[in-house]
Amino acid sequence: MPWVRTYSHYGAWVVALAALAGSLYFSEVAGFVPCKWCWIQRIFMYPLALLLGIACYREDRSIVLYAIPLSTAGGLVSLFHYLKQKVPWVGQISVCTEGVPCTGEYINWLGFITIPFLALTAFVMITTLLWMGRKRTE
Repeated sequence: MPWVRTYSHYGAWVVALAALAGSLYFSEVAGFVPCKWCWIQRIFMYPLALLLGIACYREDRSIVLYAIPLSTAGGLVSLFHYLKQKVPWVGQISVCTEGVPCTGEYINWLGFITIPFLALTAFVMITTLLWMGRKRTE
C-alpha cells in the first residue's frame, strides 16, 4: 500500500486535529472539567496538531523523529490514566489529590470507551501512521 506511506503524515495530522477538537468539545461545550492527567495528555496532543500541520505543509518527513516521542509519551500517559479508571488497584494510586478526581468517567460508552481511551486510541493511530510513513518509496 504505497499510498499509505505517501499520505500517512496527513492522516496523523487529521487524527491529531480530531483529538484536539474532541478535547475542546468535551471541556468547552459539554462542560467536562479536565483532571490533572487529562491536562498532561493535552500537553502531548496539542503540539502534535501544530507540528504535524506544519510538516504536512512543508512536506517534511523528518517530523517523525520529533513526533513519535511525543505521541508515544502521550500514549503512555493515556494508558496509565485509562488503567487508573478501570483497574481498581491502579485507581488507588493517589496522584490526583486536588481538583477533579482522575478516576472519574464523564463518558463510558459500551462499558470501556472513556476519554483517556479515546486519547490512547488517537496516540496509537498517530504513532502507527508516522511509523508506517517514515520513509516514502518513490
